[in-house]
Amino acid sequence: MSEKPSYPGNTIMVRPDGPLICGSEINVIVQDAEGNIIAKEKEFALCRCGHSKNKPFCDGSHKERAVDMEQEFNDERGEALATPADELIITVKPDAMLLIKSPVTIFSRSGLSVTTRNKGALCRCGESKNKPFCDRSHSHCGFKD
Repeated sequence: MSEKPSYPGNTIMVRPDGPLICGSEINVIVQDAEGNIIAKEKEFALCRCGHSKNKPFCDGSHKERAVDMEQEFNDERGEALATPADELIITVKPDAMLLIKSPVTIFSRSGLSVTTRNKGALCRCGESKNKPFCDRSHSHCGFKD
């Protein structure tokens, strides 16, 4: 297996059939919808299969299920990054998506898919047809956190 790609600044790596690995040179802040900090570290594995018992964090539940979560993606909304961000801020929306509000490079572990965003919504129910991005499937599949 080849070495995973590396990018400066805030990053989100999409692991094949696994979690989103969110990292920052400063800190990743995971907060609730009201802005209360849930966790603050340099790196987190966030669930994208929808089955973790410790949402929004990955607990390895994807390994116990036949979950198909491709790592490669297309992003028609990619944009040039704004000025470098201090921290990667991820907001957990109740029974819904993860919102990003910081400049970030999103990439597949293989390195074949790469995009940059200043904001966006990521799937955490496991049902989006546009993974890793949210397509609002959570509102139809009954996702609860």
